[in-house]
Amino acid sequence: MGKTMSEKILARASGKNEVSAGDIVWVDVDKAMMDDILGPRVQIADDMKAIHDQVWDPSKVVIISDHYTPPASIKQAEIVKFTRDWAKDHGIDNYYEYVGPCHQIMAEHGHVLPGTVVLGTDSHTCMGGALGAFATGVGSTEMMGVLITGQTWLRVPETILIQWNGTLQKGVMAKDLSLKTIGAVGHAGATYKAVEYSGSTIQSMIMDERFSISNMAVEMGAKVGLMEADETAKTFLREQGIASFEYAMTSDADAVYCQRFDFSAEQLEPMVALPHQVDNVTEIRNAGKVPIHQAYIGSCTGGRYHDLEQAAKILKGKKIAKGLRLLVSPASDQIWKKAAASGILQILAEAGADVMGPTCGVCVGVHSGLLASGENCISSTNRNFLGRMGSKDSKIFLASPMSVAASALTGTITDPREFL
Repeated sequence: MGKTMSEKILARASGKNEVSAGDIVWVDVDKAMMDDILGPRVQIADDMKAIHDQVWDPSKVVIISDHYTPPASIKQAEIVKFTRDWAKDHGIDNYYEYVGPCHQIMAEHGHVLPGTVVLGTDSHTCMGGALGAFATGVGSTEMMGVLITGQTWLRVPETILIQWNGTLQKGVMAKDLSLKTIGAVGHAGATYKAVEYSGSTIQSMIMDERFSISNMAVEMGAKVGLMEADETAKTFLREQGIASFEYAMTSDADAVYCQRFDFSAEQLEPMVALPHQVDNVTEIRNAGKVPIHQAYIGSCTGGRYHDLEQAAKILKGKKIAKGLRLLVSPASDQIWKKAAASGILQILAEAGADVMGPTCGVCVGVHSGLLASGENCISSTNRNFLGRMGSKDSKIFLASPMSVAASALTGTITDPREFL
């Protein structure tokens, strides 16, 4: 009987010849990531000191201050300082701040490799699955055990196969594909399952697009969102200085899947997730002309170079609607610099966008762009939960960067194909 990617990766990490869905295994962790919002200051520091105040392998720990950077309050500043000091005190050289959302930084700096186990104190750690890694989020208490022992236990998940075939039409982006998938599977349809994406549509995508899809696997409840580490993925890693892919794995042709979904890319239209659930999805043409007060392009889901580039195509030579604010936050300092050098940021700024530094602040509603009561926001981010970006009397609509850009021009939710 063939094996899935998840089964193969967890077999390697547990030192077993093979494992099957449903097995409970202890695995060696290849990289452990903490952010500032759920990092050392949340129980870990005090509890570790009481038990064993040494990190099992500092070279395998990555700490990234991204949610509270730049700090908007004294409390946030103290948390970032505590995180920075804790990393230094425990010999963590892989510490980053003010450079962008943790998942993008993990990928750009070579901390996510095919066939490895990557755990992080953020649910969207599953983005690393686009590079063929078993990357998943864990709680702070579980992370404390990982920091001390370098191990954790996992139940080997069943796998849902998601196949997309064909070519995306003009005005349609990877974010639309992701929303369509989530709408079909449901917000809890993949709970504690691995989701494996395949098909000609996925194979033809650049890494920026793949990251956007794997990032949102958790919005179906998935443990991981895996893709084969093909030549596109390996080229991306080589560009980050990674030359070895010894653990890269693929699912066997006769692997057992608990469920399959098949989609046609030619039939996909621009999508939107309506408040207040990510699976409350419809074609954007059906959303109606909902007034928009804030448009946001950014985060670990929708702020990569390709996202900014496609938004700029919509906005070039135009001005955003009066009374609307457009916020743009590139997903990393690397992306910010590349977009600045190519003139993309200039195009966005001339259209009326407020171009910010790379941060998680807007997406999670802790600084830099909170919503007031009665305001609507269309966003390229990953969640539209009640009150996530500010007031509980506000509404968040999720869409692609192109759809966000088009909506910023009209002041209402708009199909980007109107500008193509």
